[in-house]
Amino acid sequence: MKKNTISIIRHSGVGQEQSLLVGQLRGKSEGKGRIETFFLYPGIEASYNEFQASSSEFQHEASDRIMEIYYCRSGRIGWNMRHGVSVYLGGGDMTVHSASCCSQSDMMFPLGYSEGIAVSVDFSVLGRECPEILKDAGLDLKRFQTRYCGEKPVAIPGSPELESIFAPLFSVHPGQRRPYLKLKVQELFLYLDSLQFEGRELSQYASEQTDLIREIHDLLTEHLEKRYTIEELSRRYLMNTTMLKEVFRRVYGLPIATYMKEYRVHEAMKLLRDTDETVGAIAGKMGYETSGKFSKAFKDVAQMLPTEYRKMHRKQVKYVGIAAKMPSAKR
Repeated sequence: MKKNTISIIRHSGVGQEQSLLVGQLRGKSEGKGRIETFFLYPGIEASYNEFQASSSEFQHEASDRIMEIYYCRSGRIGWNMRHGVSVYLGGGDMTVHSASCCSQSDMMFPLGYSEGIAVSVDFSVLGRECPEILKDAGLDLKRFQTRYCGEKPVAIPGSPELESIFAPLFSVHPGQRRPYLKLKVQELFLYLDSLQFEGRELSQYASEQTDLIREIHDLLTEHLEKRYTIEELSRRYLMNTTMLKEVFRRVYGLPIATYMKEYRVHEAMKLLRDTDETVGAIAGKMGYETSGKFSKAFKDVAQMLPTEYRKMHRKQVKYVGIAAKMPSAKR
C-alpha cells in the first residue's frame, strides 16, 4: 500500500513557534493520518491525533529531556519503540515515555483506525519557564523526568480517573480546545504524580512477538475457510500457546476465538449484502461445517439470523432505489 504524508495542522501561540515533537515530526502512513497540535505553555504542547490506516512511521529528535504522554481514545494502537519493545493500547489506555523511546518508531492500528491525544513536555524549558498552573501544583519536575523518561515506556491501563481527564477534551467545541487543554495539563500532571503502579502497568512485549502475531492474524483472516487450532499455530510459529493467546489478545483486543468469530460474521455480512450466494455457500466460505452452526454464530454477533439480515438489507436497498426515482419536491 502506498504511504501517504500525515496531515499536520499547527496552532502556535502568540509570538511562539512550535519547538517540541510535532514541530519536527516527519511521518508517513499507510492510509490517512491527521495531527492537530496546540501550543499550550513554553515547553508544553498537545495534539489531537486521528488515523484511518493500518500503520504509520514517525521520526523526530531523540531526547531524554522530552516526555510524551499518549492517550488512546478509541481503536487500538501498537507501538514499536526503542530496544525492541512493543506497547499496545486499547481505548482508554495511556503510555508515558521519553522522546528517545519513540524517535524512530512504527505505529500499528490493528483495527484500522485510532483516535487519541498526545501531550509533549520539555523539562529543560519547564526548568526555566514553569507555568504558574504547574508551580501551584508543587510538582517535583526532576522526579517526573526520572520516573517517566527512562529506558522503557510506562503503559497505564484505562481507568475512571483517566476517562474523567480526557473525555471532556473530545466533546468540547473545536474553538475551545486550547483553553480546555491548558486547564487539563495540571490535572494530568497531578494524576501522574500520585499514580501508584503496584503491578497495574500494561504488559510490554518484544517486537518480534507482536510481528509473529500479526503474521498469524494474516494467516487466519486470509483463509477463513480453514480452521487452525492454537496448538497448530503454536507449532507453526514456534510460540508457546499461553504466550500466543496472551499477545494476540493484547494486540487485537479479544481472544483469538472471539475475534475470529466476529471477523467471520462481518465478512459474511458483506456477502449477504452484495451477492446472491446461498447462506449454505457463505457458511462454507466462512469455515462453518453446517448452515445451522453458521446461523447460530451469526446471531450471537449480529443479534439476528443471516436470512433476516439479508432481508432487512434488501428492503433498505429497494427503498433507496425507489426514493431515488421519485421526482424532487418543488420549492
